[in-house]
This record gives sequence, structure tokens and C-alpha cells, in this order.
Amino acid sequence: MHLSFLWFAMETYLFFMLLGAVAGLSAGLLGVGGGVVMVPSLILGFSSQGFPPEVLTHMAVATSLAAMVVTAASSAFAHNKLGSVDWFAVRWMASGVLLGALVGVVGSLQLKGAWIQVAFGIFLMAVGLRVFIARNNVKGKLLPGPFGLAAAGSVIGAVSMVFGIGGGSMTVPLLMRYGLAPKQAMGSSAALGLPIAVLGGVLYALGGRGDQILPEFTLGYVYLPAFAGLVLLGIPFAKLGANVAHRLPERQLSGFLVAMQCLLGRYY
Repeated sequence: MHLSFLWFAMETYLFFMLLGAVAGLSAGLLGVGGGVVMVPSLILGFSSQGFPPEVLTHMAVATSLAAMVVTAASSAFAHNKLGSVDWFAVRWMASGVLLGALVGVVGSLQLKGAWIQVAFGIFLMAVGLRVFIARNNVKGKLLPGPFGLAAAGSVIGAVSMVFGIGGGSMTVPLLMRYGLAPKQAMGSSAALGLPIAVLGGVLYALGGRGDQILPEFTLGYVYLPAFAGLVLLGIPFAKLGANVAHRLPERQLSGFLVAMQCLLGRYY
């Protein structure tokens, strides 16, 4: 019995490590933070571990955001080194993230996990379509001013907290619509994912205190064994993804983003 439990634990941790590699690669390659990959996969993993259904979706969202602190930092550093971050846009959008994050976490904790899953699937498919429209109909408008960017950051921050994503699904098409090249939009999105992830991880860790049905080894809603497995390979693969992104044609990059989000949306 002891050996079978140990084997199950090893398999589970290996799953988290491989998931971290995939999430890190997608964060670096597409600037989406990795949450669109991590959240549905963590829900499956936590369900197989027998975690209470009342909390497993919120645990997946919280753990995704916490792990994204590391992958987003690694991805943002790599993109910045390659000169693909528009810091004017990132700085002002990040200023609005705090308010949006507070609203998003409070709202998320009032929702049932099943509702979040359905809404996430619809959201991914809608944004996949939006990216497709953006890449084929770029308007070339000027970026909004500081107030407009901060307002956009608030909305992105709120939605990111509910779904456990880094906001790239919204940031990339928004910045592309205002004329940024896909590589620059993805690099800027990766940088914006860092404050989103930090706020999300902290708020969900605090918000889950005192919940009696949470399993062992949690910090609030953040499941620490999964967090450790995710970040182990997330860092090197995020750097790898950023380097690969700068070698691929921009149209191909945005096509990958559309395909990934539509496929994950259909999963839900």
C-alpha cells in the first residue's frame, strides 16, 4: 500500500513538472502566461487526486497564478533582452491591474467551480476568434493614453483573476489592434503577466485561509506540491519559448495562439 502511494505521488509530481514545461514554453512563445494550459490540466490533475470539487477549480486558478510568477518573470526577462517589450504600454496597464485583481478575486470566490469552467471555455474560444480578426484586420491605431491603458489593465486584471491566466489572451489582441507587431505584443503581454501573477498568487493565498475542506500542503488555495513541480521546468522552457518566438514568422505565431485557444475552449 505504501509503495503504491509512493508511485502515485511520483507520477503526479512528474505530471506537474511536464505541465510546467508546456506552460513555460507557451508563455515564452505566445506571451499568454501559460494559464490557458495550466488551469484545465490542473483541474484534471486535482480531480484525479480526489480533491473536493467545491475547491479544486479555485485551487487550479490559484496555483496557476502562483506558478506564473516564475514563468512570467523568466519570459518577460527573455523578451525584454530581445527588445520586444513596449514598457510604456506595460507600465500604464499594470497601474490598473491592482483594482481589477481585487474585484476579480472577490468575484471568483463567490462563483461555483463548474461555472468558472464553462465560462473559461467560452472565453477561450471567443478570444481565439478575436485574435484571428486582429491579425487579419490590424487597424494601426495609436495606443490609448495612460487612462485608457489603465482602464484596459483593470479589465484584464479582473478577468485574469477569475480564470487563473496571465492576461495574454486579451493583451495580445488588444496591442495588435493598436498596431504593435505580434512579437512586440507578445513580449509586452509576457511582462504584464508578472504583476497579474504576483497579485493573484498573494490574493488567493490570503483568500483561502481558514477553508476547512482544503487538502494538506496548501497555502490558501495554492497547492504547494503542484507549484513546485510547475516552476521546476517552467523557467528554462519559458526562456526557450521566447527565443523560438523570435525565430518564427509573426503570422505563424498569431496562428498558433488562435489554434491553441480554440482547442482548449472546445475542451471545456
